[in-house]
Amino acid sequence: MIEIQGVSQRFHGVHGTIEAVRDVNLSIRKGEIFGIIGRSGAGKSTLVRAINLLNRPGAGRIAVDGKDLTTLSSAALRDARREIGMIFQHFNLLSSRTVAGNIALPLELAGLPKADIAARVAALLDLVGLHAQRHRYPAQISGGQKQRVGIARALANNPKVLLSDEATSALDPETTRSILELLRKINRELGLTIVLITHQMEVVKEICDRVAVMDAGEIIEHGEVIDIFRLPKHAVTRALIGDVISQDLPKGVLKRLRERLAKSEAGAGTDHLFRLAFTGAGVDQPLLSEVVRKFNLDFSILHGQIEEIQGQAFGSLAILANGSASGIAAAMAYLREQNVVVEELNHVI
Repeated sequence: MIEIQGVSQRFHGVHGTIEAVRDVNLSIRKGEIFGIIGRSGAGKSTLVRAINLLNRPGAGRIAVDGKDLTTLSSAALRDARREIGMIFQHFNLLSSRTVAGNIALPLELAGLPKADIAARVAALLDLVGLHAQRHRYPAQISGGQKQRVGIARALANNPKVLLSDEATSALDPETTRSILELLRKINRELGLTIVLITHQMEVVKEICDRVAVMDAGEIIEHGEVIDIFRLPKHAVTRALIGDVISQDLPKGVLKRLRERLAKSEAGAGTDHLFRLAFTGAGVDQPLLSEVVRKFNLDFSILHGQIEEIQGQAFGSLAILANGSASGIAAAMAYLREQNVVVEELNHVI
């Protein structure tokens, strides 16, 4: 659906050249919700604005639904952009127009007949739940309602792709959840491909099918959301996941643990600290008690939690294993055979 190949973007300023996007390659499937996440300055907003050429990349190719946008004439590009809707963090509504008037604007610019505009606006008001607010002005509605207007306006021309640039970052948590539910509804009912830019891993966890993580203009890893949570490969990704699923042990526990591990290393070395990640049915299975019996070990559970990601259960657990070195090695190998991600942490605390 969307092919991004070798895209780079540089900006020249008084302090020198900034490489905002560096040789990015991504393939986004039709009908999926694809997240692009990173901290401020990672380059994600520059990248999403390149998809519809609001930012024309300095290098690379961008194709949407088979059309290479970078090769189109100005007139052809305007036509192609009608198939790419966009919603923004700060809504960008016209204060002089009502809710209905803001939604109607793209249709008026496209030259549709008044009757067709009225019918389309009415359908969109119902879709986003704003029929009762249709005659109000932006100053008379809430932030969440303003974003719903922005979503309806972006859908006015029946686009195939919806770009969302930090659309929930200015909203409170409850309103954010309602907007994400609306985007998921639109994705399912309209079959729309959604590219969602965010710095919040909670948003990715709630709504995205796949995700790409950006840092310093580069894609540092990407994949299915559940797989990124299970086995993050980059420190930036682990930090972003930590905002949602805390993996840090309490300070008091860490202090006692360091002392115990130091004594263990000085002696027989029988204590080992592990982080385990379970998904799906593994969350419900008594694997730890099975391993304790099977390999004659003692486990101390130090920290853990269970979340749901894209309808799948995901569990993260920090344990201290005590026993023979061979028993611990065999136990961890057995857990890996059961599709548990096992990470030893002795060297990182």
